[in-house]
Amino acid sequence: MNNNEWDQFALIKGGTDKLFDTPEKPGPFCFNQEVAAVFPDMIKRSVPGYGFTLDLIKDVARLLVRENSNVFDLGCSLGAITLALKSGVLASGINASSVTIHAIDSSQAMISRAEEHIGAFQASVPITLHCGDITTHEYRNASLIVLAYTLQFIEPEKRLDLLKKIHAGLNPGGGLILVEKIHDEDEALQGISTELHHEFKRRNGYSELEIAQKRQALENVLRTETEQAHKKRFCEAGFSKTILLGKHYAFASWLAIK
Repeated sequence: MNNNEWDQFALIKGGTDKLFDTPEKPGPFCFNQEVAAVFPDMIKRSVPGYGFTLDLIKDVARLLVRENSNVFDLGCSLGAITLALKSGVLASGINASSVTIHAIDSSQAMISRAEEHIGAFQASVPITLHCGDITTHEYRNASLIVLAYTLQFIEPEKRLDLLKKIHAGLNPGGGLILVEKIHDEDEALQGISTELHHEFKRRNGYSELEIAQKRQALENVLRTETEQAHKKRFCEAGFSKTILLGKHYAFASWLAIK
């Protein structure tokens, strides 16, 4: 991640993630006030390649965003990706004030904190925050839509309809960035992938108890799919061109073009 993006992400303040450090049965994971309060630390310590993702989104925005269009960040959490989109628009050389970035999240706790963080950065790119359901939101005149670490929390039966809606809302030549945690159908390979991810968390200070309890909390909340399932859905949704732009452990990033 370049210095500018690191600086912006570092300014998204929060506490240290200790949500799963006591030996008690955790409830289902949800994006409540407790999670929002420690989310920056949680992401940095548990999601491999997050800095790469921010840089990638900024660079794709610089290439694909067009004047007089909309950009959408679906599942915006605290706004780090929204700010990366803003940086990409500003770097593109287009009339940035003609572009509107729409940041959407279903968690009011996340939106409230995102308003504080995004408001700290003055820029000529209009940003509108929405608290709502991305599966029912309307998408129009979009040159770029980002769905990063979000589809995995949507009910599987709603995912194809969401991608079809996104495809319909994109202008020709517009793009969808999808970033997801994936799994492998081969049990041995999946076991290796899981252990590598756990080791990443250990290196970042998480205990075995925290790793185990968060995994339990995410069960049936974060539902991963295979790389093949995502590729199949891109085609079914109408995308004619897709490219895998990066992979860090079990986290993959794609760009799909309308």
